[in-house]
Amino acid sequence: MATTRTARTAWEGNLLEGKGQVTFASSGIGEYPVSWPARSEQPNGKTSPEELIAAAHSACFSMALSHVLAGAGTPPTKLDTQADVTFQPGTGITGIHLTVTGQVPGLDKDGFAKAAEDAKANCPVSQALTGTTITLTANLAA
Repeated sequence: MATTRTARTAWEGNLLEGKGQVTFASSGIGEYPVSWPARSEQPNGKTSPEELIAAAHSACFSMALSHVLAGAGTPPTKLDTQADVTFQPGTGITGIHLTVTGQVPGLDKDGFAKAAEDAKANCPVSQALTGTTITLTANLAA
């Protein structure tokens, strides 16, 4: 069954001096302020499209990796994923770097790296973001 999720942004003013409010309409989890300075300089308590993409990508990748690992008979105990989305004003998003650390009993470093690459390639958000370079660092927890 297909699902649709909805977010909405109300924006006031021009790009450089304006401000907006992003609302997570489907889940109702809240409203978050957004502005150009939060996007191109320091966040100062506001979010940006890139941070929202990072949140979506880290969640999707974690789900995909969990699925890949379980399908191989080595379900993870824990995955910790960070997505860093780089934005260059005037250019756009220039790259995304995923960093994952996992606790996966019975799996070695090479097996984890291979599973992480599979998840990166097949995560729906990664697939939606094929217009940018996505890199990956995968580590097993000690």
